[in-house]
Amino acid sequence: MTEITQQITMAASLEEFLNHCCFERKLDQKTIKAYQFDIKQFAADLGTNAKLFDVTRDYLKLWIASLSNYRYKTIKRKIASVNAFMNYLEMECDWFNNPLRSLHIRLKPPVRLPVVMTKEEMQKIMEMLEVKISTAKDNAQLFFAIRNKAIIELLFGSGMRIGELCGLRNQDVDLCRGQVRIIGKGNKERIVDICLPVITQSLKHWVNVRKLSNGQDDGFFTSRIGRKLGPQTVRLLVHRLTHDCHIEKHVTPHTFRHTFATLLLEENIDIANIQHILGHSSIATTQIYLHVNPYRQREILTNHHPRSKM
Repeated sequence: MTEITQQITMAASLEEFLNHCCFERKLDQKTIKAYQFDIKQFAADLGTNAKLFDVTRDYLKLWIASLSNYRYKTIKRKIASVNAFMNYLEMECDWFNNPLRSLHIRLKPPVRLPVVMTKEEMQKIMEMLEVKISTAKDNAQLFFAIRNKAIIELLFGSGMRIGELCGLRNQDVDLCRGQVRIIGKGNKERIVDICLPVITQSLKHWVNVRKLSNGQDDGFFTSRIGRKLGPQTVRLLVHRLTHDCHIEKHVTPHTFRHTFATLLLEENIDIANIQHILGHSSIATTQIYLHVNPYRQREILTNHHPRSKM
């Protein structure tokens, strides 16, 4: 190894790696931002003027140990980011070997069941949305009430993620066919059918009201001045709605996705079909919804326990 190779800095290598991810691998911008954040943090922990030569197996062991205060998913992401960076360096530098490859890393994921709403709680929310429409005092209130109902109907009706919902464009929603084109993680496309008239009607109602806004944005869900909605607006909507319905659970837009999947499973829908609707690349991700709802558990053990037939 020459003295020049020993002087190659992490900062310079990171810039080349991000360009490689952006222009050659054409990765999603969210993935690139995560790589940038994690690797910059890794380099900062290593030292201000860190060199590639400083990245050793022993240092990586200490670095991984220092991540223990983060959540499981965050630790997994940070290690994956650094590993992708090391693999790139190994490909570009003849003298560099990825020291992460020689480590046996075993991360045990915590068993955390997703927050799920009951049918009764979902009914409360839908009724509250109808009340807000019927009691709107002016055009502005009516605009928001109709839009918000369409948002919740689509979140629960399709199980889509908040980013997917906010990314919807006008051409992605075909109300004549009753289909929504969703661009998911990794730019993967899927089509979800909207078969229930109550959902289709809510979306049609919103489309008619949206025409009154003056914006030129092609976002399907917009503000009153026509600007595409951001995720934070939807989060605030869900927070206010569950507060008004006196639901004490910590409900987020993603909770509607969890509830959608869990209630479908309770209707004995095949998990492979739910995987396809949700856009999961692996069925292992969908299997988190196989947990037994505590309310459903009581019903099963009360009405279907084999001891009751003895």
